[in-house]
Amino acid sequence: MLYKSTICASIGFMPDTSAAHLNLWKKRLGRVPDSVWAQTGLETLVLADNQLSEVSEQIGCLKKLRMLDLGHNQLTRVPDALAGLDGLTDFLYLHDNRLSSLPLSLGRLTRLRYLNISDNAFEALPESVCGMAGLIELRASGNRLAALPESIGQLSRLRELHLRDNWLTSLPDSIGALRELRQMDLRGNPLTHLPAAIAALPRLEKLDLRWVTTLAPPPWADSLEARGCVVYR
Repeated sequence: MLYKSTICASIGFMPDTSAAHLNLWKKRLGRVPDSVWAQTGLETLVLADNQLSEVSEQIGCLKKLRMLDLGHNQLTRVPDALAGLDGLTDFLYLHDNRLSSLPLSLGRLTRLRYLNISDNAFEALPESVCGMAGLIELRASGNRLAALPESIGQLSRLRELHLRDNWLTSLPDSIGALRELRQMDLRGNPLTHLPAAIAALPRLEKLDLRWVTTLAPPPWADSLEARGCVVYR
């Protein structure tokens, strides 16, 4: 695809391969300068709060990136080229944008450990997210999620799941496959049912049900608390 070496060569710069970290937070950029894509040694890149409406496919040149922050912008899409960043293992921040979907190809980011897609316009959790098998923490609060896909159960390493202020009325039974889950935040959702599979999650330490006014107390909540899980309600 074009976002690989052909695009990198077309930039016309000798890349600064010695630079590892670039922080351009709140610089009012409007668009990312092409010179950024020439810095192929980057491991962390912060482009948050820059009124960005798009990001070039040239981001695929940054093969060493471990952390990328695109939060607090005006993005309606992210480039497919992100899927080619095999080194993206630490953090991907996409929160506070205008996203309603993600490329299916992003499911190739199987080594990514932290993803934040909060405060966007997602009505469904993207299937690509459920392909990110290495996720330890997923933040998807402040969207319009009305349901979670059964494939959420594929995130077998997940420890924290943050879903505050969505439109969820229930969770799928496959949530019981998240055997490493420690924290689940469901505050402010119009829940009417929760699966009993939650009670069998062996490592769950915190279940937050505050500001949920539509849910009768689950019969298994007491047993969760009896074994040391804190249930906020």
